Amino acid sequence: MLFGRGLVRTSNDFGSQGTYPTHPELLDWLAVEFRQQGWDTQRLLKTILMSATYRQSSAAPKALFREDPQNELLARATRFRLPAEFIRDGALAIAGTLDPRVGGPSVYPRQPHGLWREISQFGYTKPFSAQAFYPSDGTGKNRRSMYTFWKRTSPPPSMTTLDAPTREVCSVERSRTNTPLQALVLLNDPQYVQAARDLARRSMDEGGKSIEPRIEFLFRRATSRTPDPAERKILIDRYRKLLGEYRQNPTATRDLVQDNDPELAAWTVIASVVLNLDEVITRE
Repeated sequence: MLFGRGLVRTSNDFGSQGTYPTHPELLDWLAVEFRQQGWDTQRLLKTILMSATYRQSSAAPKALFREDPQNELLARATRFRLPAEFIRDGALAIAGTLDPRVGGPSVYPRQPHGLWREISQFGYTKPFSAQAFYPSDGTGKNRRSMYTFWKRTSPPPSMTTLDAPTREVCSVERSRTNTPLQALVLLNDPQYVQAARDLARRSMDEGGKSIEPRIEFLFRRATSRTPDPAERKILIDRYRKLLGEYRQNPTATRDLVQDNDPELAAWTVIASVVLNLDEVITRE
C-alpha cells in the first residue's frame, strides 16, 4: 500500500513458491516490532511513514533507474497512483469538507442515477434490501470512503473504475491500471465536481480578492507548493477565458454551480484542473 509493492513481491504467497524477500532483515524487524507493540497497525504504519526511506522523492538519476528499474533497493520513492479511497478522501480534505468522524452507519455518496434499479428484483413477495439508491444528505455524503455503502452486485462505480476491489473475496494486492475512464471519473463524477465547487468557494472566501492569490491558495492546498510562473500563467489565462464563456452562457453556469454566478463556475473548473493534476492523485 505504501511503496507500491512489498518486501516480498508475491505478497499473496509467503510460502516456498513465493519470491524471496528483498530485505529479509528488515522484514524480520518489522514483524517483531509489530508483535511487540501489541499488533498495533496504526503504529506500524506511522513507523514506516516517518522513515527516511518512505519520505524520499521519486526523482532519481537515470543510472539508478537503469540499475534498479523495479526499485527493489528502495533507493527512491516508487511512483504510483493512489488507491481509489485515498483519491476521494484527499479531494474532500483539500476542499475542506471531509467529515472526520469515526464510526457510525454506512453512507451513500452520489452516483449515477438508476444503477441499482438495473439489477434489482422488483415484484417479489419478499422484497430484497437495497432495491433503490437514495443519496445521503448533509455531511453523510462527505464521510470517509471506508463508510461508503457497498452493494455487491452494484459497487460504487467511481471506486471500481479506480481499481478498488469488489470485496467479494479477500484481496491481498490491488491491481493498478491506467484508463481514459479514470480521468473521466475524476473530471465528471458528481462527488469530484462537488469537491471542486467547494474548493472554488473556499479560494474565493479565503484566497484574497484578486486572481493570483486565489490561484496560489487553491494550488497550494492541493499540491503543498506554490505554482511556478508557467503554471500560474496557464491557470490565469484559463480562468479569464472561462469567466467570459460563463458570462455569455447562464445555462451552463447554472448546470455547473446551481447558481447564476459565472465567477464561481470559472473557479470551479480551475479547481477541477488542479485536483486532476498528476501530483495530486499520484504518490511521488
